[in-house]
Amino acid sequence: MDNRHQTMINDDYDHGFAVDWMRKDLKYALDEAQKNGINLPITEIVDQFYEEIQAIGGGRWDTSSLLKRLRKKP
Repeated sequence: MDNRHQTMINDDYDHGFAVDWMRKDLKYALDEAQKNGINLPITEIVDQFYEEIQAIGGGRWDTSSLLKRLRKKP
């Protein structure tokens, strides 16, 4: 957080692991869990939040862009 807090405050999300790549990895985890009869509800929610980030053009933003979704009112 010491390195990134200011960029996150400024909605600057061009510094790390991309949301597109995170969703790919989450899909692997969710697919394997399903094959093994395991339920990962929190992982499913996080994947949904990242899907919402992609929908607003944030696929190449880094994963800290999740803050944009968490700031959103339910």
